[in-house]
Amino acid sequence: MPDPLPFPIPLERPLVFFDLETTGLRVGTDRIVELAIIRLAPGGDVMEKVRRFNPGIPIPAEATAVHGITDADVADKPPFPSRARALAQLLEPCDLAGFNVRRFDLPMLMAEFQRAGVPFDPKARRVVDVQMIFHREEPRDLSAAVRFYLGRELEDAHSALADIRATAAVMGAQLQRYPHLPRDLGGLDAYCDEIRPFETEVDRWFEEVEGDPGPIFRRGKHQGTRLFEVAKSHPDYLEWMLRLEDLDEAVKAVVRKGLEEARQR
Repeated sequence: MPDPLPFPIPLERPLVFFDLETTGLRVGTDRIVELAIIRLAPGGDVMEKVRRFNPGIPIPAEATAVHGITDADVADKPPFPSRARALAQLLEPCDLAGFNVRRFDLPMLMAEFQRAGVPFDPKARRVVDVQMIFHREEPRDLSAAVRFYLGRELEDAHSALADIRATAAVMGAQLQRYPHLPRDLGGLDAYCDEIRPFETEVDRWFEEVEGDPGPIFRRGKHQGTRLFEVAKSHPDYLEWMLRLEDLDEAVKAVVRKGLEEARQR
């Protein structure tokens, strides 16, 4: 067991820092392959655990490129459901903390517990997200970029011309500061894609899987289901989507096409 860890605030009950490695980012269809926790007791005692799980589905190459875990690494590991009850008991009296846990890790963990049929309710816990503290206390907006890279304040902030002048100057300063950045627009485009690929509203709603005919829902109550199947079994859901005033017209066009194909078959 690690040595006691001094913590700058008093704890009324144990605090668990946790992090997940997964097969991907879709809470509804992806699975946990590794869970690491640090459990900090009110007295300062620390317990660390790392567990790997066989997700029961292939680990995509792009996920392995991020965390380094392959199918072979977890082939002989237990599935999450076989450890879910013991893990829930370990976490039962604890508050939770981590980096981006509110948007990703905690929803993913809750989904795994739900699939395992093990109750796990985060509502009675305090959940501290270190990423949210970081983003609020160290803003990453244009004004902050101007201060960091140009050493001055942004005047006339939110004036379109002033903002875009500052943006161009910041980009020039970034290219000077970071010699490893690509020196061509194609390379910079690829660099940005690695961080967050550009997505249209259609991309956010649907994905095309090689070898699978037709788009698959990426969000909503039918996440992970082919549009054609939803059009056959739940056309009322698609009709409801078409009535949404704020739904992107390109998304509606995909939905209409799905309904038409289902009616013709």
